[in-house]
This record gives sequence, structure tokens and C-alpha cells, in this order.
Amino acid sequence: MRRSAAWVVGICAVVALGGVATAAPKSVTTLRVQAAGAQEKAGTTEQVTRSLSYVSASHTLTLSYPGASYVKVHFSRLALLPGDWLTVTDLEGGQSIDYRFGLRDEWAMSVDGDTAVLTLHGQGVQRAARNAAITAMRDGSPTESVCGGDDSADAVCYRSSDPVAYNNSRAVARLLINGDELCSAWRVGPGNRMLTNHHCFTSTVDARNTEVWFNYECAICGGFAVRRPVKVFADKVLATDPTLDYTLFTVQDFAAVQAFGFLTIDDRAPVAGEELYVPQHPGGDPTILAISSDQDRGGNCRVDDPAADGYAVGTDVSYYCDTAGGSSGSPVLSRRTNKVIALHHFGGCPNAGVRIDLIYREIGSLL
Repeated sequence: MRRSAAWVVGICAVVALGGVATAAPKSVTTLRVQAAGAQEKAGTTEQVTRSLSYVSASHTLTLSYPGASYVKVHFSRLALLPGDWLTVTDLEGGQSIDYRFGLRDEWAMSVDGDTAVLTLHGQGVQRAARNAAITAMRDGSPTESVCGGDDSADAVCYRSSDPVAYNNSRAVARLLINGDELCSAWRVGPGNRMLTNHHCFTSTVDARNTEVWFNYECAICGGFAVRRPVKVFADKVLATDPTLDYTLFTVQDFAAVQAFGFLTIDDRAPVAGEELYVPQHPGGDPTILAISSDQDRGGNCRVDDPAADGYAVGTDVSYYCDTAGGSSGSPVLSRRTNKVIALHHFGGCPNAGVRIDLIYREIGSLL
């Protein structure tokens, strides 16, 4: 199930970047900023009214939302002079994203923490006129609260006891779609290929408004601190299908995420009773591993029905591994082979994933 965060209507911000050069026609940049929470919804919305001018004493705008885990800015339109650029950073400047081209109706990469700093750079600061309008600010609820006191097991808890399962969980990413919707996805094979659900997103337009977070896990078992995620944008949708509920896509800046490894498809029909595990980001949480089940013999989750009905007859495998909204798109792996046998997409008891052997028939030539 894809998850979405409840929106809290707040204040819309207008940031006017004004100047005097007649060589640069007046244009408007609108930034909408939001906060996190199915689809898991991930955020609340604040509106503000402030201005930032090329000719003012300061060319920096600071947007702070105490207690938020991230801040994310939306550009309805960004217009810059040639050679100028806008940066969005966290308060300390440790995270910095440059925007050097015009944008329309696109989300900026989020920055961790409760403060985003927007700074205009370039010769145009001295000689040109541009306008920017922030229409909304999105900020996230604190991330550290999800690691302790949960019935599920943090992936890091298995780092020593089950290193193979832990290492495989590193290839599973959290998706933040259009700023406020959550799913999971995973690297399939060594190339620039990832899989999620069709019901998470279906188009390249949506992909390019989707953040892909790797390394988003708790630092210690049962702790409250999370590791800083490595974030890239999704890029192109290569294939998608509503019946088998998959979307195959690429990411931008692939080199930044190669170190997190990849998973391998187990091109066969699943077998009743075989043990499973599901690395996932339920509710957008840091990586969780569902391995145990109090509904299954021996305490390990396993295949309940290897040919359950999904969106078509016999397309799914069912199991009692624990999942939640935001787990959509997670891989379901065999404990015996440590390869993927299903793409999780249904909640309920039992839960269900699409058989990966059926998906592989459609995407194998693209991997």
C-alpha cells in the first residue's frame, strides 16, 4: 500500500527576488514547501510571505520549522540569468543542492533537519532582476522517534546475527513521491535499474519528482538515531504494468548509490512453506526487516499460497510477514536462495506480493 501524509494548510510564501536590469525580463519563481507524515502521507504544509531581492542587502532566505526532520521546496517556476544559480542547503551547509536552470512545477531535493537555506549566486545578483515566490513549505516529522519501541525489527539488528539479510536490505530504498507520498523500491541487478509498484508511480514525470533514499536506517539496534540518507532523484520509467503492479525505472546520479548493492531475481515459481524475509520502509520508517511471524510454524514468515489471486488469477504469493503502508514496492526474498521471489504490493492478512517470475518475463530484456 502506498502511503500519503495528511496535509495541514498553512501559509504560502512569496519570495521576491527583485532587480533592475532591463536585459532580464521580469519572471516569477514559485516555491512550494511541505512537512512529512501513506502511499503513506509524509507531510504538512506551511505558508509564508517573505521577500528576497537581488538588490537587497541579503541574497539568502532561511526557512525554519522547529522539530521537522526534513524541509522540501517546490518550484512552480524558477527563472535565472545565464551563469546564476540558486542553492538549497541545510543550516550547517553540509547538504547542498544547486539549481542552475529554469524549472517549472518541480520539487527540490529535500534537506535533512528543520531548516532550509535558499541562496542566490552569480553576477545577476549585482545586475539583474528575477522574482521568486514560495507557495508552500513541506517539513517532516522527527525521524529518530521511529527506531525504538516498535514491534518490527530494525534492519541493523540483524547486522551480526543475519549479515546476508542485512546486506540485502541495503539495496532497498525509501521513495518520497511528489513530496508527500511514500513507497519502497529496490535495485534489481548491477545496472541502473530499480523496481517499485505501478500504484506508486507510472510515468517519467512522476519519477523525476520522486526522491530515492538509500542508507536510511537506524544507526544501532533499538536506538533513536538514524544514518544520514543518500538521496538521488528517480529518472526514467522503462516499463510499467497495472496487472502485475510493477514499475521499472532508473535513477539520476547512479554512481552515488552503487555502493549499496543490488538484489537478484529468483526466476522460478515460489514453493509453499519456504521461508521469507521482507526488507522495507513501512510508513517511511528507517529500514525494517520482517523475518519473524507469530502466525507461521517455527516463528519464521513463509509462503502461505504460492499462486494466490492478485489483480489476476494466480499472479501473487501470499505470506504473513508484517508490512504496513509505505512497504509497497519492497522485495520479498527467499531465505534459502536470498533472491527475490515477489514484489510486495498488498496489505491484509495474509499479505501478498506479485510473483517475480511473472514480472521477469516482461522486463528481463531490460535488465
